[in-house]
Amino acid sequence: MVTGILSMAFVWFLFAGKAPNTILAAACIALGAFFWHFSRHQHDHPLPIDIIAQSSKLNGVNASLKFWTVLASIAICISSKNCYTGIFLMAIAPVIAVYAGGMDFDHYLQILMLPLGFLLLSGLSLLFSVSMTQIEGVASFRALGIWFYATTSSQAMAALVVSRALGAVSCLCILSVTTRMPDIIAVLRRSHCPDAIIDLMYLVYRYIFILMSLHHEMHDAAKSRLGMKDYKTSLRSTGMVYANLLARSYHFAAKNFDAMESRCYDTGIRFLEHSTKITMTQGWVCAVLLAVGAALSLMPL
Repeated sequence: MVTGILSMAFVWFLFAGKAPNTILAAACIALGAFFWHFSRHQHDHPLPIDIIAQSSKLNGVNASLKFWTVLASIAICISSKNCYTGIFLMAIAPVIAVYAGGMDFDHYLQILMLPLGFLLLSGLSLLFSVSMTQIEGVASFRALGIWFYATTSSQAMAALVVSRALGAVSCLCILSVTTRMPDIIAVLRRSHCPDAIIDLMYLVYRYIFILMSLHHEMHDAAKSRLGMKDYKTSLRSTGMVYANLLARSYHFAAKNFDAMESRCYDTGIRFLEHSTKITMTQGWVCAVLLAVGAALSLMPL
């Protein structure tokens, strides 16, 4: 729901002065209704990304091809001088993940929701400048004795930065929901990435899901004991859950390290690698996507 409010505010102030207020209000209401409808159907326990990637129809595509295509797309998007490349990648990402990969659209939105909220919040901070005196702009308001105002130049800057960021995040989302972590690690190892960096990356990645699993278990346990029956009790229960979460995470980290040492861990976490060939169709599709992205990045505003 917070993401819906942020998206409505960002769209309103981004296009203020450029579109009629009635059309802009209708677009904001439709956007808010979409996020509100999605928030009602969110899963309490989302599927881990590894399971989504394993079940993806694109899991069998060569991992090196996907990795370097995504990396090149991110480079093109970040270096773009306009918003077109970012918008193109945002539009094509759900098509690839949902239509080609067979992923559930709700799961795709749920993965994208958290980074989207942070990016929209950053976009709002780029839109507005502050002043102690009133300054005319395309949009302005006063709060706590301070004037906040947006100008056409800040609108252009916010649109460019947010489109670049969302385009890059969409590319990373495609890679994460279509490629298993062992395959990504295999690509990095073939690229002569140091083992220490690969081990740290994988362990951090795994501990994110361990913490999420622990949090869900502790939250469900508190909820089953009426620990969330009202606002005051829920605050107390939430504090206790997070206080115990740190201690239990250290306990699981120690157990995990003992398990690694018992299996003769020295350096380098090894996985069974599966090599797949790159077909002509896959190569052409990736080349076309990169060519379209590069052509859009060169277009004038």
